[in-house]
Amino acid sequence: MKKKILVIRFSSIGDIVLTSPVLRCLHRQEYEIHFLVKEKFYPVIKNYPYVQHVHRVHQHPAEILDTLTHESFDFVADLQNNWKSKWLCRKLKRPYRTFPKLNVLKWLVVWTKQKWLLPNIHIVDRYFKAIQPLNVFNDNKGLDFFIDEKNINNFIKDLSLQHYIILVPGGSYYTKQIPVSKIEEILRQHPDKKFIAIGDNADREKIHPLTKQYSHLQNLCGKTNLDESAYLIQHSQCVITSDTGMMHIAAAFKKKILSLWGNTIPEFGMYPYMPGKGSKIIENKKLWCRPCSKLGYSYCPLLHFKCMNDLKINKEYL
Repeated sequence: MKKKILVIRFSSIGDIVLTSPVLRCLHRQEYEIHFLVKEKFYPVIKNYPYVQHVHRVHQHPAEILDTLTHESFDFVADLQNNWKSKWLCRKLKRPYRTFPKLNVLKWLVVWTKQKWLLPNIHIVDRYFKAIQPLNVFNDNKGLDFFIDEKNINNFIKDLSLQHYIILVPGGSYYTKQIPVSKIEEILRQHPDKKFIAIGDNADREKIHPLTKQYSHLQNLCGKTNLDESAYLIQHSQCVITSDTGMMHIAAAFKKKILSLWGNTIPEFGMYPYMPGKGSKIIENKKLWCRPCSKLGYSYCPLLHFKCMNDLKINKEYL
């Protein structure tokens, strides 16, 4: 009988995609893998062939505690490492391990700007520390993302046959988002290339004025589901993105990625993991106020947003 393992990662898109090497390597060791996720992010994990069962919660794992207890897992890998996941691990009374989240060090770097305090280790490799007791190790084959092609509209399939660059202007916080002025600069530099913007409805409103001026920009923000966005990324020539979940999906498809960094820094360990050839990390390393947060803000605390506004994107990158 296969040993059962529960992997906990409630959210969000990028963080779940970053667990894929752990899932793949566990699968190759023939574990029966269960995954616990928030209902909102079920579409991210639902197509992974490595996972035998996905458990979903709306807010708190107490909602399905009885179900999870009945499974009697042999091991629990806590890749969330917050108070809810810790509560669940204690309640299940099964062997478990979490990973080093480095929150204290991140806060120290935010306040002191001393980036050398952070260990040079990607979060994927930190995730693997949670399954060290199982003697399962990283195969160094990068990330995975799986698409259900039944969810792909024919219009998207036809569009994917063209030559285009994906633009991901949004982000979970304003200080991670690519400014409209920066997008316009990219469009002016490359009038001979087709760009497709993907994101949510807020991104659609932000990008809409540019579509009137630049005919080589197609605004699909708010018009694609997760699988369709991933499908467009998979068939693109390049992806220009901020620090977002789409950046990690692009890395899973080994795409060339130009990642633009605002208030966060790659040293936090969330940069594109084993992306395609020619990928670039573009950041303002000389700015004294960066990083100003380990997550982000709804506005620039100093009101200049130079971390994004002053980025230099060389034309030859594309």
